[in-house]
Amino acid sequence: MKKIVFALSSLPLIYLSYQLVFNLLGPNPVSEVIHFTGAWSLRFFLITLCITPIKNILNLAQLVKYRRMLGLFAFFYLSLHFLSYSGLDLHFSWQDISHDLIKHPFVYVGFIGLVLTLPLALTSNQYAQKKLKKNWKKLHQLAYVIPVLGVVHFWWLVKRDLTEPILYATILMILLGYRLIKYLSLQFVKKSQWEKLQES
Repeated sequence: MKKIVFALSSLPLIYLSYQLVFNLLGPNPVSEVIHFTGAWSLRFFLITLCITPIKNILNLAQLVKYRRMLGLFAFFYLSLHFLSYSGLDLHFSWQDISHDLIKHPFVYVGFIGLVLTLPLALTSNQYAQKKLKKNWKKLHQLAYVIPVLGVVHFWWLVKRDLTEPILYATILMILLGYRLIKYLSLQFVKKSQWEKLQES
């Protein structure tokens, strides 16, 4: 099953490669590559966040073992997004990149998201999990922050048609809202149990 998930997750890259080879990306292929890789990075972050609610609602515990792979694909497409922007568009001119970071808030927000993703990708293994112990879970709570930055980055980038960023923002709010409700419910249960213990 992991091979199937890997193959499906690779399909966007295969499709993009096909479009590049056959020159199907229109008059501005660099812009298309940047948008395509960025959009798929955000989609994979959202798909990764979908794992927990789907697991809980449908009682599919086996889904958890695919979460790391999906998260790494999110990082992979984000890396391609940054490399296509910095390399294909700006030719790795750090002066131009710095200028964009200062001039355009959406670039700054996107760059913060990339930086925050790095430690998650580097620690997405059992060795890091054992070494970091409780801190590993705290660190990987950044997985909730990064998609927020991604949505903001996309929202500020789009000038006219906000349909796509609004869709992603809605999905993200539902996913984070689900987690907030679960957390508050758990706190309420714990408080009730504590009060019962105090009374007994």
